[in-house]
Parts: sequence; structure tokens; C-alpha cells
Amino acid sequence: MFYYVEPEVAGGFGGSTLMDPAFHPPVVSRLKYQFEGWLGDELLETFPCFIVTEAVASEITKQGLTGFSLAPVKITASAEFEDAEPKTILPAFFWLQVDGEAGFSDFGIAADYRLVVSEKARCALVKFKMQNADMEVYSG
Repeated sequence: MFYYVEPEVAGGFGGSTLMDPAFHPPVVSRLKYQFEGWLGDELLETFPCFIVTEAVASEITKQGLTGFSLAPVKITASAEFEDAEPKTILPAFFWLQVDGEAGFSDFGIAADYRLVVSEKARCALVKFKMQNADMEVYSG
């Protein structure tokens, strides 16, 4: 079984993100994720990119899951985030670059550009904080 996953959106692209908006979805070659607010989930999104905490990255790699690669991401916090959450220390994150086939690979992107994960990937992800992600059965 496969699932759509719509992660928490805790921010957006930071100033040093390199993106070509001539395509849909935009092609991102360097990602900087700027936090605006964060409810604590360990899988986050800013369309069309996903980031995961180091702990999630380690687990999905250890599990041998397919359809993704991990790349560096620069993390920053907006002034508003720092003012509102002065004691929050952001963990290390990785850019989850999804390149698998939805409904076949453990991680894939559906025709409507939503993240699709296998049952095995879902089981790995739910070990971590994901309370603000929406999940539903993939109907692809």
C-alpha cells in the first residue's frame, strides 16, 4: 500500500536558493530553507522540496528505502521566528530529493506533485514527529 503525505510547511525558500522557475515544478539546484514557524515535525516541505531531520535521514538510509537521495540544505530562521521562538534550537536537516516512481519506489512524486510513500517508508517516518502531516491512501 502507498500513501500521499503532505508535510508541515514551516517556512520557505531562503535568499541563496537557486531555482529555475521556467519549469513546473520549478527546478531547484541549491536549497536554503528559512523557518518562519515550526510545529516540530521532522519532515517538512516548501514546494517542490522536502527536508528531513538528520535522525529521519539516518533511519530511511538504514532501512534501505528507495526513490530518494540526500543532499545538504542550509537552514536559517527568520527574525520573526527568532523573536517568537528564542529558545528553539533547530536540528540538522537534509534535503530529501525525491526521484522515485509513485506507487513503485518507497518515495515518489504523484502526477499532482504530492509526495507518495510506501508502507515501509510510512512505518519509518511515523517513528518520528509527524503530527502535522496529512496522510491518505494513494489512489494512483
